Amino acid sequence: MAERYGHQRGGNAGVIGSAVAGAVIGAAGLAWWLLSEAERRRSEARQQRSLRLSRLQGAAELLEAGEGERPLQERELHHKVQELNQAIEAVRRQLEQLQPQG
Repeated sequence: MAERYGHQRGGNAGVIGSAVAGAVIGAAGLAWWLLSEAERRRSEARQQRSLRLSRLQGAAELLEAGEGERPLQERELHHKVQELNQAIEAVRRQLEQLQPQG
């Protein structure tokens, strides 16, 4: 009977060792999953902040463009139209000079 008790004790130690190893592996897996979830959430929050900042920056640029660039663009356009009209008038005069009078 003493042999049976010793055999059971060795078998129980193996079961307990396996249970402890399983618990350690499970805890490590849980810790890894929790860390990866926390990193994923941090990354998503960072992306959301970046997206919001870029949208705000784009909106600010549009506001600035609406206030400052539009009149400048209109002035440049008006100036180019005047230059084109002058060039057209110069070409018209040259063509009139080339036409024979008669």
